[in-house]
Amino acid sequence: MDERLHPEQGTLFADPTQIADELIGYRGPTACSAAGITYRQLDYWARTSLVVPTIRSASGSGSQRLYSFKDILVLKIVKRLLDTGVSLQNIRAAVDALRARGVEDLARITLLSDGTTVYECTSAEEVVDLLRGGQGVFGIAVSGALRELVGSLAQLPGERADGATIDEVPAVHSDDELAQRRRQRTASA
Repeated sequence: MDERLHPEQGTLFADPTQIADELIGYRGPTACSAAGITYRQLDYWARTSLVVPTIRSASGSGSQRLYSFKDILVLKIVKRLLDTGVSLQNIRAAVDALRARGVEDLARITLLSDGTTVYECTSAEEVVDLLRGGQGVFGIAVSGALRELVGSLAQLPGERADGATIDEVPAVHSDDELAQRRRQRTASA
């Protein structure tokens, strides 16, 4: 096919749902900072299997947990659900459903809750139907949480699970001009 007849325009910004490297993980303090939780919450949720690190779990004294991008996204969602008053039991049920999805699938979900039950909506029609039925008091657009997380992690250090040495590796980085300038300014400071 002749490309001149059907030119393809590139994207202006990188897709925020694309993970740069699946071996890149984040230690506990970085995960806490990005998700907006305390280290005590992170530790409790890992010990009770609410949100466990999928890259590397703690294996004794002095070992470091390593959380994936998706793990931190789920931590951020759990925090928001807790802040709105959803019970830990209902959050556990929601997290079980979220674990089965990929990051791209998660970005298409809106979570609504009436304070008791968490509803997963994947389309505007489902949101409207839920609201029409008298359900839903608040909503969490997972794509919004994902974009916030991409911005947070771009400034925080990551590490490779395979032990390769790196200074700072963000899980997701934008290759737009503004992001490149920020990285250059940070590196030279």
